[in-house]
Amino acid sequence: MKSIRKKRFIKPLVLAGLLIVPLYFGFSTKTPEGTSYMSPAATVTNLEFLYDLTYTKDEELVHEHSIFSEQLKMIENAERFIVADLFLYNDYYNTETFYFPNSTQLLTDAFITQKKKYPDLKVYLITDEINNSYGPVLNNQLLQLKENDIEVIITDSSKIRDSNPLYAGFYRTYIQHFKTPEIGWMNNPFGDNGPEVGIRNYLKLLNFKANHRKVLITENEGMVSSSNPHDASSHHSNIAFQFSGEAVSYLLEAEKAIAKFSGVEIQDVAYESTSSKVLSETTLHVLTEDKILNELLKHIKNTKDGDRIDLGMFYLSHREVIEELIAASERNVSIRVILDPNKDAFGFKKNGIPNRQVANELLEESNGNIELRWYLTNGEQFHAKIIAIHTQEQTIIIGGSANFTRRNLDNYNMEADIMIIAKSNNKIVLEVLAYFDRIWNNEQGVYTGDYSIYEEDSSWKSLIYKVQEKTGFSTF
Repeated sequence: MKSIRKKRFIKPLVLAGLLIVPLYFGFSTKTPEGTSYMSPAATVTNLEFLYDLTYTKDEELVHEHSIFSEQLKMIENAERFIVADLFLYNDYYNTETFYFPNSTQLLTDAFITQKKKYPDLKVYLITDEINNSYGPVLNNQLLQLKENDIEVIITDSSKIRDSNPLYAGFYRTYIQHFKTPEIGWMNNPFGDNGPEVGIRNYLKLLNFKANHRKVLITENEGMVSSSNPHDASSHHSNIAFQFSGEAVSYLLEAEKAIAKFSGVEIQDVAYESTSSKVLSETTLHVLTEDKILNELLKHIKNTKDGDRIDLGMFYLSHREVIEELIAASERNVSIRVILDPNKDAFGFKKNGIPNRQVANELLEESNGNIELRWYLTNGEQFHAKIIAIHTQEQTIIIGGSANFTRRNLDNYNMEADIMIIAKSNNKIVLEVLAYFDRIWNNEQGVYTGDYSIYEEDSSWKSLIYKVQEKTGFSTF
């Protein structure tokens, strides 16, 4: 009888173990060493605000872009080292339907040309495994770099925390031990010109994690942006900050941390500022991962009656950020929000989640101090990630790679932003303000439209957004 009773308990215990072990692995992964970083307040000797805009003027589509050309110039001026950390670095898209500039190949050619010109030039490219379609074989451009003595570092996603823990724990426990084959038999999820993949590529994709940074550093300067050198992203509207001075050394240290946990020690490059003339009343912090959230919430909470906030964002869904924006509006803080309508993604149509649901909440729950406009995209995306908080004493600008979502701000994705603190009459502040005024007021073109254009009040979609945000089972 005792043996029969024992047998009855064995099956439930085994089943419980099969469920509990994945949960443990899904929720227990720690943040890699050197990430979740906030630098000391640093000086800068030069600081430029750059942006890309796609818009209509006289019923014609205009691409007014400057970030990519500045990246090419940075590479062309490098003689000692280049360290780049770029999320999307591939030319995959549906070529039968669309045509995009060959941005990835142009950047690849620039790296290779400069390496040949200066053979002692140290070049490191850190990137995400999405560019290999989550398989073991480097894509064509990455192979070209490697063949020309350029170090390609694929971020080790197994070291990154799991934003989708219910699935990722199952993946870590039962799937990751099996190798992904080099040759597949299924259509590539990112474009008809991508290599065929197998089921394990798709299973790895569903972890929904990434090194999402967009950073470029040379011995001369650094750049933090929202822009990817990716063919299908070539027409997106983006922002970037280009700077020199001691702040660049902190940015470089943050990038060395990514390389280190991915198996490569970058020890042969260091940044030294060559100018002693620093910008007055201007400081810069490098922020990564959840340090972006900490500073963002702190400065929104510190706003008071008469202050202003300008926000331009591709994805806005983080619950704490939304709640603090609403609370600020109740303190009579004036807030302008410009959002992507979340309708386009590289040729695929999207359902408006999460921005349309968040927009509805912001306008319904605030006391009228929040105004909202949609960026009127034409197949591309309003891919900016920037906020400017204007107080009576100073302006705080935070911008870079991070969308304001749980995945981007809660120590899951690898993200890189900078925070600028400056007087309100500072050149960089005036440039950022002019950018917001231009697209808000449709100066020199048509950029944004009224909230009513994509107004959506769906309780069902709002529930879906909140469940996806909480669980991480989403692409935002």
